[in-house]
Amino acid sequence: MSEPVLSIRGLERTYRTAAGPLTVLRGVDLDLRPGEIVGLIGPSGSGKSSLLHAAGLLEHPDAGRITVLGRDCSNLAEAERTRVRLATIGFVYQFHHLLPEFSALDNVALPQMIAGKSRKAAQARAAVLLGELGLTDRVHHQPAQLSGGEQQRVAVARALANAPRILLADEPTGNLDPKTSEGVFENLYGLARSQGVAALVATHNLELAGHMDRVLTLKDGHLEPWTKP
Repeated sequence: MSEPVLSIRGLERTYRTAAGPLTVLRGVDLDLRPGEIVGLIGPSGSGKSSLLHAAGLLEHPDAGRITVLGRDCSNLAEAERTRVRLATIGFVYQFHHLLPEFSALDNVALPQMIAGKSRKAAQARAAVLLGELGLTDRVHHQPAQLSGGEQQRVAVARALANAPRILLADEPTGNLDPKTSEGVFENLYGLARSQGVAALVATHNLELAGHMDRVLTLKDGHLEPWTKP
């Protein structure tokens, strides 16, 4: 069995609220291996986003170890955490967060340019990714000129632009109608699979979750395997 690209051990997270401490992660363990698509389900407020943010080195958990490609990233300085994210991890959120003044092509090219790729090379890869997502005729459109599903497909292409080893998706189809959700999920699944990316996808859509390699449910701060009814 291949070594995990993401390994989490003993992750804990508690928030301070007006009503008192709110613990959402209680010693969570997780391994994510190359090429597998893993679903993450659980009720709102259960800690799915907290787990994704910690896994993506966007937030510091209260305790636990996060290992990315064999490297312990738990106590890295912020600048180094940023470098690891840029080189290794792609993110897709419920809302696309595209830059409104840029075309679809440039939204996908920009993270590559930040990583040091030339504009020409970045746009060439962006065009390929967008083409694989069925957006060849929309590459020069700005986000406001795209449908919700098209915007989210651009966000998927952007997340995969730097060829990450890990893809973290937080309710990537949660803002879309059922038919569009299915299409975007198929795009995300197919492109991630073809590139050998390990993906952790938080979703409320149990039907879509049932198509993933395995599904975990976050309940009372713990991860448990989920079996399709």
